[in-house]
Amino acid sequence: MFKQKISSFINTRLGFFSLLAVLLWLKNILAFTVDLKVGLENPLQYFIVAINPIASTLLLLSVALYIRRKAPSYVVMMIVYAAMTILLYANVNYYREFTDFITINTMLGAGKVSSGLGESALRLFRWYDVFYFVDILVLILALAFKKIKMQVAPVRARMAFAVSALSIMIFSGNLFLAETDRPELLTRTFSNDYLVKYLGINTFTGYDAVQTYKTNQVRAKASATDLDAVKEYVRQHYAAPNDSLFGIAKGRNVIYIHLESTQQFIINYKLKDANGVEHEVTPFLNSLYNSNSTYSFDNFFHQVKAGKTSDAETLMENSLFGLDQGSLFTQLGGKNTFQSAPNILQQTQGYTSAVFHGNVGNFWNRNETYKHFGYDYFFDSSYYDVNDENSFQYGLMDKPFLNQSIKYLERLQQPFYSKFILVSNHFPYSELSGNEAGFPQATTDDETINNYFATENYMDTAIKEFFDYLKASGLYDNSIIVLYGDHYGISNSRNKELATLLGKTKDTWTDYDNAQMQRVPYMIHIPGTTSGGVNHTYGGEVDALPTLLHLLGVDTSKYIQLGQDLLSKDHNQVVAFRDGSFVTPNYTYYGDTLYENATGQAVTEPSEKLKAQVKAWKKEVREQLDTSDTINNGDLLRFYTDSGLTTIDSTKYSYLKQMDRLEAIENKLGENSTSVYSKNGNKSTVDLFKTETYKQLNPDTTSTTESTSGK
Repeated sequence: MFKQKISSFINTRLGFFSLLAVLLWLKNILAFTVDLKVGLENPLQYFIVAINPIASTLLLLSVALYIRRKAPSYVVMMIVYAAMTILLYANVNYYREFTDFITINTMLGAGKVSSGLGESALRLFRWYDVFYFVDILVLILALAFKKIKMQVAPVRARMAFAVSALSIMIFSGNLFLAETDRPELLTRTFSNDYLVKYLGINTFTGYDAVQTYKTNQVRAKASATDLDAVKEYVRQHYAAPNDSLFGIAKGRNVIYIHLESTQQFIINYKLKDANGVEHEVTPFLNSLYNSNSTYSFDNFFHQVKAGKTSDAETLMENSLFGLDQGSLFTQLGGKNTFQSAPNILQQTQGYTSAVFHGNVGNFWNRNETYKHFGYDYFFDSSYYDVNDENSFQYGLMDKPFLNQSIKYLERLQQPFYSKFILVSNHFPYSELSGNEAGFPQATTDDETINNYFATENYMDTAIKEFFDYLKASGLYDNSIIVLYGDHYGISNSRNKELATLLGKTKDTWTDYDNAQMQRVPYMIHIPGTTSGGVNHTYGGEVDALPTLLHLLGVDTSKYIQLGQDLLSKDHNQVVAFRDGSFVTPNYTYYGDTLYENATGQAVTEPSEKLKAQVKAWKKEVREQLDTSDTINNGDLLRFYTDSGLTTIDSTKYSYLKQMDRLEAIENKLGENSTSVYSKNGNKSTVDLFKTETYKQLNPDTTSTTESTSGK
């Protein structure tokens, strides 16, 4: 009898509506139980998470109840149901890698970052993901074969309105409970985790859409007077250069090496294999890091958010943060005005500039953003011999990439500013095969972590080969070589699996440990210098540009830069993360909790003095982030003329037939050409790049040795 009543109810429009609502609620519960670790701390928060999908689900599905005709009503219900399912699952998959939720800006920029993401998406797939979608197919078939009958009679208008009104009442109650547990939820700055935890995926997306619209209006309304507060902020926070180091690399070539997904913990790290034999993961990087010719920083933090690699490039070359939501490259890179490193050095020091990247040019919208940065050349995958043997979904493997880059590098006029973006150590850290296989893997329960060390080792060998070329070609002694990690390689959601390899345990791992794991390598190698060493100053990627420019002898006081020279005695050691968290030499504020660095423990009863200090730090961090957002969202640099730089006309930049341009410049300059090719008697130096596989370098290695621990 009960089954018959349920069956009869489902065969009504309101019954089918109720079935879809329950199924969506169960999917949300699955997502929050298994994947979306938003930090539930008390029974009230568990209850809020349980009810927060209900209001938006009822409201969106109720649209179909207002449609009187049978088929359109059911079709609209299924479309809305499928759309909400896709949005939920997309956020689940995104959260697995980024520990964040999809914003409107991320969606708008999806087409510019989609190239080569297929394998990563497959690696993020879990067996239980089928439960998100199998019911959609079942429901469609059930309707098609009339296992579920469509009710001809429409739902009464007053009933449809009652459902909509009920959804609004539930949302009001949800918001009241959320504000009770987290006051000023929508007015104070919290991470997306808080908004999703208290309001749900659908409401978060709607809220984000409104905020995105408001942000887009900022640019339209911006004016030159908005720069006054920005200029005052920059003036107050300017850090004068270290007199003993200012200009020590003046006139040298700049070579940036972008260490994809490399974290500081990998430096000097040794992995033990099953036999207890230690394997140095990055021996060459370690030698640079510990060299007196390198200014190394062991408390240097990445400051990226959803833009990840592109955010790092924004920070390193502009001393501005990426966006709070989405990627600056994809949203603003093709239309904003910038005063970036290549532009500054070209206009003040006569530098040529070039980026080398073995992936497609439109990935992260680089082919447009680099024009606005002022890069003369951009060599993307179209300039390389890319095949199935030497590449993966993110482009050329590092060794062939650096090898094939030489024919372009040697034709650049000196001095040049160059950037090499390595990709082999990119998630999902594909297992190396053939003659490159052999470095031991870790044996955690996470395959991503297990192969991370092998791809790091491969990258390290590639960099050593590149350095050997620089020395053989004569470029080494006349260059400053900067190596930096762009962002984390192991995400917070995986850190507990990594814990045992770092001498810690899963059970005691906290957000304090997650914060410390945001350190990335930053090394400034200046051949011939002996005053380097490991510097313990706290800083972040926003500080890289003024640090580099001062070493090159460029006065930065007239530029809009939000970072400070890391080598300056005036450097402020409060490092802001994009979500408003921060680290200092003594305290870490992360996940809305304050920790003492000396112990790693949460400060549960701070003194009044410490409370005041934390409040001041929060204000300082917020001011830096807000200033960056004001500049970027308002495109304020289009109004800034105090720098003396000429505004870039991006239409004059083209990345087609670049080799012809390089050769034409050499021919025009003749004996005055400063390219390596010209200096070498118009002979190529490509053959000076020597490369060997892992098997050639380690002839005794016959198979991959599994690892159990590291130190």
